[in-house]
Amino acid sequence: MEHNILVIGGNGLVGKTMIRILKSRNPHLSVFVGGRKGKNTGSDLKIDVTHPETFHIIKENKIDLIILSVNDKEDHVLRFAIENKIDYLDITKPTPDLVRAYSIAKNRDVQSRIVFSSGWMGGIVNGLAKTIADKAADIQEVKLFVYYSVKDLAGESSAHFMAENVAKPFIRYQNNRQVPIKHFLDSENFNFSFGIGTREAYNFDVPDLYILNQIENVPNVSVKMTYNSKFITWLLGAFQKIRLFNILSLKERRMIFGSSGKGDQSVFEIVVKSNNEVRKLSLQSTKGQAELTALSAVLHTEELLMSPHENKVYFSHQLHQPSILMDKLKAYETINIQSVS
Repeated sequence: MEHNILVIGGNGLVGKTMIRILKSRNPHLSVFVGGRKGKNTGSDLKIDVTHPETFHIIKENKIDLIILSVNDKEDHVLRFAIENKIDYLDITKPTPDLVRAYSIAKNRDVQSRIVFSSGWMGGIVNGLAKTIADKAADIQEVKLFVYYSVKDLAGESSAHFMAENVAKPFIRYQNNRQVPIKHFLDSENFNFSFGIGTREAYNFDVPDLYILNQIENVPNVSVKMTYNSKFITWLLGAFQKIRLFNILSLKERRMIFGSSGKGDQSVFEIVVKSNNEVRKLSLQSTKGQAELTALSAVLHTEELLMSPHENKVYFSHQLHQPSILMDKLKAYETINIQSVS
């Protein structure tokens, strides 16, 4: 069966990477690129998420699946996909936007597959956590530790989110109780794999906090992050302690978080506690965050195209059998995975 796929934001870093991986693995697919500078010719479509009147071209090209790789703050694309019964996969939303979009979708009459894939690195953490627990229902705590390199080739969306939200509190979960916290506080020493070693890791907001507690019913969830530079990590913690982020302008905060290198590894570690046993899964993407996020989105896309999932709202990890998702990630040449008790 022929499928027409539209990647809105396909000219961005993650979008381009996603299209490259998707086409290399599925050369039969018709992939369209949507963006504000599109030409409405061939596979290049002019679509502006802030102007829904540009969406008519989606129906004209008989799009089966929309992949959203750009920030759509008003959820215009989500509403359009639901109204027109088009499958939808969103990899962009920070936690507050995800919660709002999920509320919109679950209260609508959905007659297509609506998939939110905004968790860390394309929404794979929640599925991987289940692979290292004997029974998902027995999981009492999940801790996610993120290693971020300033040398990594990164898009601007995550940097802009940090700049906009670094001074605002967010929520982690302790015994199902919401605990307000801020980025770059409450340091914890953690021994990272792949030769990185022990680093101080600080509070960090990703949608997995909400998804693991509110969707997967894990009572204790936390996320902490460290930079490859110990000095930068310490400095950001110091800035938060003295509340410097509160007085800096948005432009100044964007300058602090907006650096992007030419490429480096990305690593995250999932620590799962269940029935008095602690297990850890470590994942390394030697090509960095963009490659891993794009690969995850491609795996979700392939699952939607190949499997008869019913029409409803999903988080991306719910599309997969956890062990099969693990095997697909392991099979990718730039991904390394280790797990230990």
